[in-house]
Amino acid sequence: MSVDEQRLQLLIEESQDQQSDAMRDAKAVIPALRDIANDRRKSALITPDEIRALEASRASTRAKLGMLAGAGAISIAVSSILAKPVAADEALDIQILQTASSLEILAVATYGAALTLPFIADGNAVVKAFAEMTMQQHDEHRQAFQAQTKALGGTVQENPNPKYQPVVDAAMPTLTDPAKVVDLAATLEQVATETYLASLNLFDDKTSLGLMASVMGVESQHLAVLRAVAALLAGGGEALIALPTDVAALPAAAGSVAFPDAFQGTTMASPPEEGAL
Repeated sequence: MSVDEQRLQLLIEESQDQQSDAMRDAKAVIPALRDIANDRRKSALITPDEIRALEASRASTRAKLGMLAGAGAISIAVSSILAKPVAADEALDIQILQTASSLEILAVATYGAALTLPFIADGNAVVKAFAEMTMQQHDEHRQAFQAQTKALGGTVQENPNPKYQPVVDAAMPTLTDPAKVVDLAATLEQVATETYLASLNLFDDKTSLGLMASVMGVESQHLAVLRAVAALLAGGGEALIALPTDVAALPAAAGSVAFPDAFQGTTMASPPEEGAL
């Protein structure tokens, strides 16, 4: 396998440039987010009597829902929300950032575990370099989301995503070759990409929206690379995962496999409350 170290470095630098732009913008908006948090605290003051009245109202509603035979998933979900203490309510943008943090924490752990596998650590040099760079970028995303959560007055999410952690745990013993590792990583990247895309229209404040859009661009780049690598591995073309690339030897689908849809869907998007505290 041929690896052009200079070409590889140029590709890594291009990805890091996009990453640097996103992280620079993330840091720049922290003061504005603190101002938003201060404004919310001033406008959202609630007295102890109002808290008790709201808790009583929620308890009454939960009791009524509980009497509905076969109420279904919607009523169960509503009951779960109403079971939260009033003091635990969070602004929607904080929930979005907490869930995003949980996805990034899981991604960092997954790439880290993959890099300990012999066929990744001692395998294709391009795949290994991509995994190392991507893990670093995910950790920077985690830090950015956590910093914005804190600036908005929310509780920082320090744990991996509760829905996809079991998926990763179940998959780890089955990771016996590079293709399976790439498929798992692609799943996490698609979840992150679609989650951040779906979140763009949900933010209460537009300041955090810029970070989410920038990070989504980086995640979609990760996903595109993984899709292309997965296609080559599935077609027996591991030798083509090299730099410089033998373009003439690539299959005809190489130009479209990374972006199979004209518009990215959101069917795998995590809802804001999935990783919220």
